[in-house]
This record gives sequence, structure tokens and C-alpha cells, in this order.
Amino acid sequence: MHILGLQKMTLLDYPGKVACTVFLGGCNFRCPFCHNPDLVFSSSEPGISEKEFFGFLSQRKGLLDGVCITGGEPMLEKDLHLFITEIRNRGFSVKLDTNGSFPNRLKHLADNRLVDYVAMDIKNSRQRYGHTIGLPGYDTRAVEQSVAILMEGRVPYEFRTTLVHEYHTIADIHAMGKWLAGCRAYFLQSFVDSGNLLGKEALKAFSEEEMRESQNILKNYIEPVFIRGV
Repeated sequence: MHILGLQKMTLLDYPGKVACTVFLGGCNFRCPFCHNPDLVFSSSEPGISEKEFFGFLSQRKGLLDGVCITGGEPMLEKDLHLFITEIRNRGFSVKLDTNGSFPNRLKHLADNRLVDYVAMDIKNSRQRYGHTIGLPGYDTRAVEQSVAILMEGRVPYEFRTTLVHEYHTIADIHAMGKWLAGCRAYFLQSFVDSGNLLGKEALKAFSEEEMRESQNILKNYIEPVFIRGV
């Protein structure tokens, strides 16, 4: 695994769990509002070896409930299922963050009950997906397949969208609501400019009022809808 970072404890990343968060390098999307391009364009050398990571976990038995695996895009790693199996064999539950672009790998994890929770980013309406992820013309079928896999309900999941003024319109929010109607849970996240964005343009967050308005729109299609970061 290309492990670039480790947050040794979090109460936020894994709902209902005391967890650590492991950051895997590399991403196949190029979202201009990405606040951590160092994980997207990762160096060739990992920051932490698997031996070090599993040594850390061995010292945290009884103190941590689970491990959140995030990125970058974790499912770029072909052997991710083996990494997860090692974590689970040590008695920890696993939450996976993903952009949903590898439906076959996601299905394998769900079919084999290797993940306990999945958080999938929904970048925008399908019509504007490529523009939003920095890949014009992107074919959304893989993302749509991942959405369908999660909505089968074999693993607890959430969908989440980071709203950015320059990329999300009211029409987009309606379109996302129609697309994801009936999903288990949807989270709207407030954009934060880290000062180290992947794109070069100046971007603006939704105001609290605009976040609430977006939440109310989505509630026409989905229940529950939550807001993070406001």
C-alpha cells in the first residue's frame, strides 16, 4: 500500500467509532477544489510502511474501534482487499472513502463483507460530472454502477457532496436528488479553501443559508439529508 499519512485518532471520520485514518496516495480524478493535491500527485515512496502501520494497530487494540481508509482514491490499489483483510483480522472494523470509479472492486468488497461502512463522494449531477472532476467528457457509468451497488443495501453507506459556488447550481442539486432518490443518507459538506487547492481559480463556499436551501431541495427526494462543516 502507498500509505502517505496516518491520523492516529479521530472521532469524526468514522461515524459512531473511535478510529484512526490512513491516507493512501494517488487519485484518478482532478477536482479543482481538492484541498490536498499532495495526495493526488503522490510521490513514488510511501510515507509509512505497512509494517509500521500494522505495528501501530497492534498497539491500539482496545483503544480504537476501526480504521478509516481514505485518499486520494484508495481503490486505485489493486490489493486493497488484502490490506483490509489484514486490518479486519486484527479485530478492527473498516470504513472506506471512495469516489466510486471502481464498481467491480467495490462490489467485491461488499460481496465479501470486507467493509463495514462506505462513504462515496458524489461530485455533481451526471451531466456536469466531467467538468467538476477536471476530466471533461468523463463517462459516469462506473460511478452510476457504484451508486447502484451501495443502494442495494449490503453495506451501510452514505453519499456526500462538497458544494462549491463555481461548480454547483440549484439545477444540479435537483438533479442529484432525483438520481439518488431513496438512498440511505446524504451529507452536504461545506467547501473549505485550504490555500493549497488542486485548481488555480478562486473558489467560493456556499453560505450557511445556501447550504440549508440545498438541504431542503434534496429533502424532496431523500431522507435524511445532513450538513457537515456549518
